Formats: sequence, structure tokens, C-alpha cells
Amino acid sequence: MNIKSFTFNPFQENTYIVYDETKECLIIDPGCYTDAERKELKFFIEEKELIPVKLINTHCHIDHVLGNKFVSKLWNLELYIHKEDLPVLEKVGDIGKMYGLEDYEGSPYPKHFLAQGDTLAFGESSFEILFTPGHAPGHICLYSKDNNLLIAGDVIFQGSIGRTDLPGGDHSMLINSIITQLFPLPNETQVFCGHGPSTNLGYEKEHNPFLQ
Repeated sequence: MNIKSFTFNPFQENTYIVYDETKECLIIDPGCYTDAERKELKFFIEEKELIPVKLINTHCHIDHVLGNKFVSKLWNLELYIHKEDLPVLEKVGDIGKMYGLEDYEGSPYPKHFLAQGDTLAFGESSFEILFTPGHAPGHICLYSKDNNLLIAGDVIFQGSIGRTDLPGGDHSMLINSIITQLFPLPNETQVFCGHGPSTNLGYEKEHNPFLQ
């Protein structure tokens, strides 16, 4: 399993393309907003001759969905989210205007809802879905036991955790999600975060000041 990250939009959000030897790929949290960002994402996929098969949002805050329509339309992809984040997605246009993102094109309606324990398959690979609310009511993480990696969205960062002062946020719920869903995973699990650098769970268990 291979992962390519891009840092997009004014929020410096991490967009991920995950692919394996079959060339099938997932596009996770496309934050591409400008024409240059869209071209960068498209160029990588075409250069690697990848075949996008699914569009996934770990959660539906504005910085993670800015490229949803572009990606969905270009590669004819259906959107996967957790059902509890549908209200967040429905209000994201108004949030975008608050931040001055007047060119937000909207998002397709999700055709698939992911829940705790679901398997998300592509190519010869798959992720297990972990339901991790707190930063957003329908936040999910994608975990690959075989590849020892976690796509964590905005649940946990290197030395930090997701903010919980946005609508639908809940600090105690976020901490519970981290303790019950993430910390049982192996310490060496690589964590690919929604912002900033990647990390691993062992380091965060020992050093993250929000989790001591």
C-alpha cells in the first residue's frame, strides 16, 4: 500500500491518495481548492496511471471537502462518509462563506455511509473503519492492520488533538475516541494526520500533552 499526501487550501489540510499494486486508489479528504491544486492532484494520478475508485471524507469540515465535487465529477466517484456527518456536509457552504471561500463548488450527496467495523476495499487492499467522533459528530478513521497505518483525519496530530470548539465538537468524546479506538492499536502504527506531519501511536501515547 502506498500513500501520497498533498497539503492544500488556506487551512493547510492534508489530502491523501492511497493505492496498491493494482493501481486502484482511494482519494481521501480532497482539499484542493485552486486550479493549481486541482492540477497537482490530477497530474499525480495520471502520471502514476492510477484508477480512482472511491472518494472518502473522514469528516465533512470545509477544509476536507473543498475538492469533493471536482474529484467526484472528474473520475465519476461516489462519496463515502459516516451518516452522522451529513448535517455538517449540508451546512458546509455557509461555513465556507464565513471563511471567504466564495468559490466552493459544493459536494455530491453521499451514496454510501460507513460505520464502525465496516471494511472499505479497493484493489487487493482494505481498511477497517473506526468511528471516532469528537472533532466532528461523524468522524471516522481508516485503519490497515496489514500495512500498520492509520488515516486519522483530525482526531489526533503530532503532539496535539483535533479542536472541539466547532459545532458538533465534544472534547470528552474526542478523548474517549482516542483512548478506546486508537490506543489499542500497535504502538508502531503510522498515523497520517489531517494537518501537519505524520506520527506514530507509541510516540503520541508517551509524549502528546493532551493525552497524559
